[in-house]
Amino acid sequence: MSGVYDAPVPDHRRKWDKEVYEKLAQERLKELEDDSSESEEEHTIPVKRELLKPRDYKVDLDSKLGKSQVITKTTPASQQGGYYCNVCDCVVKDSINFLDHINGKKHQRNLGMSMKIERSSLDQVKARFELNKKKKEEKKKDYDFEERVKELQEEEEKQKAYKKEKRKDRKRKANDSIDDIDPDMSAVMGFSGFGGSSKNN
Repeated sequence: MSGVYDAPVPDHRRKWDKEVYEKLAQERLKELEDDSSESEEEHTIPVKRELLKPRDYKVDLDSKLGKSQVITKTTPASQQGGYYCNVCDCVVKDSINFLDHINGKKHQRNLGMSMKIERSSLDQVKARFELNKKKKEEKKKDYDFEERVKELQEEEEKQKAYKKEKRKDRKRKANDSIDDIDPDMSAVMGFSGFGGSSKNN
């Protein structure tokens, strides 16, 4: 009985020839080095990107506010819900992330700009201060108290007129929808008294 257990059990694990695999790895490394040196020779010209510039247009964040839109599977990305960037061909779901995207590195790189900015000279800074000073002075208006009161009264009158017009429009629409109903059908349904005519007692 003891003779059966004393016999060595053959190892079931697979054995690897380390020297062969080491040679293969060395050959692969040599091939990669040769390829990389060739590609470096081909692409040694660096891409020169423009310096970062300020936007010369206003970012449209309000045009889709409060509007409903039906989106299907076949709706193109530019017409889906959210903010579409035509430079990067992507849709961003809210305005904050859209602003982050258009100010970000990926978007600027697609526009052909680096994230580096031009250093301003002393003369440029002085000129900018002068320009801002002039703008401030133009904006200042000497309001006299009576003029201000008149302006506020005019604004209130405009708002009242606008609200009145809105009410009239709503009444007109309601009356139009009532007039569109078939009189026979309204009599059958018991709505004949709602037409706005006076009752006979």
